[in-house]
Amino acid sequence: MTDPFASRKARAATWFHTLRDRIVAAFEALEDRFADGSPGRFEVSPTTRADGGGGLMSVMRGGKVFEKVGVNWSEVHGTLGERAQKAMAARGVPGMAEDPRFWASGISLVAHMVNPHAPAVHMNTRMFWTPGVSWFGGGSDLNPAIEYPEDTAHFHAEMRRACDAHSPDYYPRFKAWADEYFFVPHRGRARGVGGIFYDDLNTGDWEADFAFTQSVGSAFLPAFLPLAEARSRTPFTEADREVQLIHRGLYAEYNLVYDRGTKFGLETGHDANAVLMSLPPIAKWT
Repeated sequence: MTDPFASRKARAATWFHTLRDRIVAAFEALEDRFADGSPGRFEVSPTTRADGGGGLMSVMRGGKVFEKVGVNWSEVHGTLGERAQKAMAARGVPGMAEDPRFWASGISLVAHMVNPHAPAVHMNTRMFWTPGVSWFGGGSDLNPAIEYPEDTAHFHAEMRRACDAHSPDYYPRFKAWADEYFFVPHRGRARGVGGIFYDDLNTGDWEADFAFTQSVGSAFLPAFLPLAEARSRTPFTEADREVQLIHRGLYAEYNLVYDRGTKFGLETGHDANAVLMSLPPIAKWT
């Protein structure tokens, strides 16, 4: 039977792959500007999911700017397990009990920086389909160990610009959602300085929702790259490094305990190394 959604799935998966390629190229170009020998480069590995599909895991370690950064792309499909079905049903996704098939594609990025003054960052955008409904989700948030208010303002201005091009309601709504979502309850604090987050976006206009998701992805490099380059030139001390490593511990706690994408990836059988790519290479706890 022909899948009436096939062309939309293909367009979305291609877009996420293209965005992945652009970001990888931009990050390697940034490494080139800091190189005094051999610049950092991504190692690219295919990933597979036993039930169907796979993707690309692209990780750079030990660069001049990036201590560890992953830019992953995936396109997966299959049948949701019982736990995932219950989670989807709890979110109001229709039809899970009758037909638990799914398809998903997206890009997921986390960067941990060499310089403690350069902020860590997360970004992802994705499309999810079930026979009952499809939707988009994603966002980006900044996670500095040492905060600069002007960096926070720049990052949020770029996120606002992406949102305002589609709806004046999106930025305040999705900023508030990020503030709530990226909060670490057991520490009583946010994991960073926020950004935007949205999920289950289905306004009834697939083209409009896809266009917005593309805008969010396209806003990432202008929002982050200038901060990464400028702060990576800032001198730092061992005390700065200590602050960075302790902040990374907070980031790891959040991703392992609360992050929805981490839980979904592990529960649906995706490559564990790709799912846990977000974890920092070194972290500390007091």
